[in-house]
Amino acid sequence: MHSEIIYLDNNATTALDRNVLEAMMPYLTNEYANAASSTHSLGWRAKAAVELSRKKVSDLLECEENEIIFTSGASESIFIALTAAYNAYKVNGSKIISCKTEHKAVLNVLDYLSSLGAEIMYLDVDRQGLIDLNQLKSEINANTILICLQLCNNETGVVQPMEEISEMAHSKGIIVFSDATQAPGKMIFNINDLGIDLMPISAHKIYGPKGAGALYIRRKNPRVSLLPFVKGNQERDLRNGTYNTPAIVGLGEACLLVKENLWSDVSRISKLRTKLEHHLTEDNFGFINGSVKNRICNTTNLHFPGIKASELLKKTREIAYSLGSACNSSSPLPSFVLTAMGLTKAEAEASIRLSLGRNTSEKEIDIAIEQIKKAVVELRN
Repeated sequence: MHSEIIYLDNNATTALDRNVLEAMMPYLTNEYANAASSTHSLGWRAKAAVELSRKKVSDLLECEENEIIFTSGASESIFIALTAAYNAYKVNGSKIISCKTEHKAVLNVLDYLSSLGAEIMYLDVDRQGLIDLNQLKSEINANTILICLQLCNNETGVVQPMEEISEMAHSKGIIVFSDATQAPGKMIFNINDLGIDLMPISAHKIYGPKGAGALYIRRKNPRVSLLPFVKGNQERDLRNGTYNTPAIVGLGEACLLVKENLWSDVSRISKLRTKLEHHLTEDNFGFINGSVKNRICNTTNLHFPGIKASELLKKTREIAYSLGSACNSSSPLPSFVLTAMGLTKAEAEASIRLSLGRNTSEKEIDIAIEQIKKAVVELRN
């Protein structure tokens, strides 16, 4: 960990947990066999490690082991889920309902599906970052095959009402995809209660390694069919490539630690986030963007009137945070998520995202509060 930097960008990525690294080490050294090698004991041991990790992921999500496939990360999971679902269900219709504030990894795939003939409808959000369920209901028709809505937003942390969304969809025989990349470890949820049918997760968002992820595919009530454009030979024929056994083991261990520490992590981190927000918003010094009621525990998106957040970043180099999603950090434009929520260009350009994590200390929060407040005051003067 960079001890001189206060890291408040955990929605972009997290530090690899030492326990996760220890679990991975044997498979980076002596246990190097291919998990697909079925003719010798070294391959069997690697395969057993992969399957144990599958159980750890399914235990966290409270689903069946055969509902989990491994991928290289959330982006690949998103691509597989959306393209293979469209290919399987396009005989029934072509309409996909999504939202303007989805992650770029989702929006890019939807653009691709649009080029193949899909009709993509993007729901609006209100100032809280929430969709209007009545608008969703009015958009569902006989041509609708998929509803694609993020569980929790990566920039604001806002959580959509997935239970109501899924109930509405399933009553019409429509399947539900939800990008839940930011959810594990940051909110208490049960995948069956939420009614999600397709859901990606990523190891590096939960103190695991980069390059590993999983996709949940519901097998009953309803059973989801996927038909990939290119048939693979791995993970239910949905992808190709050699098993990345060390990273898969890391993902499994990360999921185990999330499950074990969930209640304590959520409680501790939410208290630190509350303290951070209290000091940065008192006397209208700053304002919270998005719902304060419906959101994950670690994320706050704040705007400070009268400044440019890009200038604030330059004055607070000792703190690692962002202006929005990491994948859009090179864009000169204000956050499309915030503008979709109705913030003005000036408000969006005055906004920052702070995302806390398992390693965030109260001392670091105190220092961050002091440095950010000091910098904002200087910029206003």
